[in-house]
Amino acid sequence: MIKNSLAILTLAASFSLLSAQDISTIRNTSDIYSNNSNSGTAKFQGMAGSMGALGGDISTIDTNPAGIGVFISSGINGTLSINNSENTTNFNGQSTKYKINNTDLGQTGGVGTIRFEGDSPWKFVNVAVNYTVESVEDYTESGGNTNIRFAIPSATTTLDFNGHAYNRYGNISKSSFAVGANYNNNLYFGAALHFKSADIEQYDTAAFTDTFVNKTEIFNKQYTPFSEQSNGFAASLGVIGKVNDQIRLGASVESPTFWQINRVYTEYSNPDDGTFTEDRRLSSPLKATVSAAFVASKDFSLNVDYTLGLTKPKYKVYGIAETELNNYFDNNYSNLNEVKVGAEYRIMGFRLRGGYGYSSSPFDSQNIAAYQNDGSVSNRSFDNFIVGKKTTLAGGIGYDFGSIYLDAAYQNIKSTYNSPFLQGDNNVNSNYFSDNFVLPTSNYAVSEVKNNRNNVSITLGYKF
Repeated sequence: MIKNSLAILTLAASFSLLSAQDISTIRNTSDIYSNNSNSGTAKFQGMAGSMGALGGDISTIDTNPAGIGVFISSGINGTLSINNSENTTNFNGQSTKYKINNTDLGQTGGVGTIRFEGDSPWKFVNVAVNYTVESVEDYTESGGNTNIRFAIPSATTTLDFNGHAYNRYGNISKSSFAVGANYNNNLYFGAALHFKSADIEQYDTAAFTDTFVNKTEIFNKQYTPFSEQSNGFAASLGVIGKVNDQIRLGASVESPTFWQINRVYTEYSNPDDGTFTEDRRLSSPLKATVSAAFVASKDFSLNVDYTLGLTKPKYKVYGIAETELNNYFDNNYSNLNEVKVGAEYRIMGFRLRGGYGYSSSPFDSQNIAAYQNDGSVSNRSFDNFIVGKKTTLAGGIGYDFGSIYLDAAYQNIKSTYNSPFLQGDNNVNSNYFSDNFVLPTSNYAVSEVKNNRNNVSITLGYKF
């Protein structure tokens, strides 16, 4: 049973914001547990993941499993993923940059085809297994502002704000199993099962200078640091149909991912500091994708995908904590809207690819009481709150040697969001704590974070 005090929320009439829950939990719910994977083959990446009505690549298992039915030969492949992520955090006129580099075997998979001979309208039944993994490591550091100052009468001192950091480590992986079928070379059907896992560590820390002794104190947000080991399950169905030789249409639906989350967290002054455990259950949004493709010839194809989130994240209710958490998402979560466009041009064995993607922010604009640079507090409105909209530009090349093929791709993903921190609530014991002080603030500081990701992927495959 989840500890009720862990996530008690205050939905203020004008703000509808979390008072007790760490903001990083809200961000992780959207960014990790409800987000689409960025991993895939280099062909998939080079077309910005837009292949829902084309199929023929194992990574379509993630968007439309009917794409597995398009295969006419068996094969295996593996993808090396080289990722660079840079956060530029702007606060109080200061800019802080931090880079993270990761290299993984981001994707491995294989497809087996079964051909039907004779006059049967069923031409192929194919089976596929695919595994992806990606790092979710992230770090943002906001500079200090001595105008944000707190008096501590009991200690006859003041605390001057000296900086804040959100720090996350971990990985998320997915194992998918799919069956696809080809009916009369005009209709393609597919179904897939997806088994997901996440392993993360999350920190939320602030630094303040004790002006009486001129010493910096490090504060931890209540219930942090925490670690989570989670497992999830989802299923998807899809279809692709040829309107004629040039036009193809596709549609798919993916169930919510049903997550079982096991958390270990730190609690302060209850009555003594200690480490506790809890279990949570979360259902991510139900998603639907519609696709259209234009295949001018065997040398050129263009695909458009549109994905819509049909529901919102929802925690299983054990008590008031989960009820209030669900109320927050009901009031502030905006359903996913994602558009992707991809194209491929072939010149004999060469392949040239390009793509573009856009996904909206999953949160509505919000009004909060936030600090100004001069230390005063005012009600302010923020777009792209906690998680921002994303734009993707992609390109790729490849060469088909016959039974062996080699592909490479590059993606640039940009996102800007407003990151709130510092707020706590004495009524529900959700403040920041150091060894000597409890931070007495009910207001937010907000920094602007610009994230720039550069992903390079290289796929080697063998067809047989």
